[in-house]
Amino acid sequence: MSRQRRPSPQMIAVLFTLAERAPQQSHGYDLCQALDLKAGTVYPLLKRLDERGFVETRWEQDPPQGRPARHLYRLSTAGADLVAELREQGAVADRAATATPPRPVLGSAG
Repeated sequence: MSRQRRPSPQMIAVLFTLAERAPQQSHGYDLCQALDLKAGTVYPLLKRLDERGFVETRWEQDPPQGRPARHLYRLSTAGADLVAELREQGAVADRAATATPPRPVLGSAG
């Protein structure tokens, strides 16, 4: 029996951002910048979404000289259906929900 977990706020933010940009494709770094999330958060999410069939991935064709090709991502039909379902359930892609809370500064005075 497979257990279906609710997507994290970060995953919802990635899905909603890709939905807003459809049918354009986005690269991971662009998503990191747009969502103010670290690459260590965004790339594993994109990989998981790709494995589950919610995102289509392809290599960039003809990258600019001096830069390697990047992966490009866009929602699949299943991903668009998931976004519609999440919106029906009232899920919100809130930047504040995805932001990392500030860490206290050790040894700071007053």
